[in-house]
Amino acid sequence: MSIGGDVVHFEILDTAGQEEDALLIEEKIKWGDGFVIVYSVTDRCSFDEVMRLCFLINHIHVSSGTRKCSSDPPPIVIVANKKDLEFDRMVSTEDGEGLSRGLKLPFYEISVLDSWEETAGVFSALYGEVMQQLDSSAGSFRRRAVSKLMEKIPRINSHPPGTTGRSFSFSSFRDFLPD
Repeated sequence: MSIGGDVVHFEILDTAGQEEDALLIEEKIKWGDGFVIVYSVTDRCSFDEVMRLCFLINHIHVSSGTRKCSSDPPPIVIVANKKDLEFDRMVSTEDGEGLSRGLKLPFYEISVLDSWEETAGVFSALYGEVMQQLDSSAGSFRRRAVSKLMEKIPRINSHPPGTTGRSFSFSSFRDFLPD
């Protein structure tokens, strides 16, 4: 995604509806620089999970010291999805806003079905939060976080046989990040 002239690579891990053990969830959380926690306005249980996930993210990053670039917890954005399903709504906008105020986190209510721009706006906002935290942290350390899952994906050559060229995987861009 291009944000403010910067090409930003997002590595997205969607865990919706997956039953996972605590160690696997913890491992996935450790490598994230920022988090979008999404709940459905048509599912009260998904809304009830938001606070637990925020606590888990903060606990893992602060207690384990995985955030070398900052002593603050990583940026988190809370997103209510499916606002287009007004007649099936179980979580009000006010409930979402109240939770985000209580947790002091940004809040967005979107419809992925109706608008890709709203979805892109969420990731743009998260990127802004991550960059703001990096700018305010001491030194110019830039974390190169790529999950172990991405390193297992094989690189695919995109050039025809017999020609030269460089292939890029999602993880190879980190080689070009400035220090």
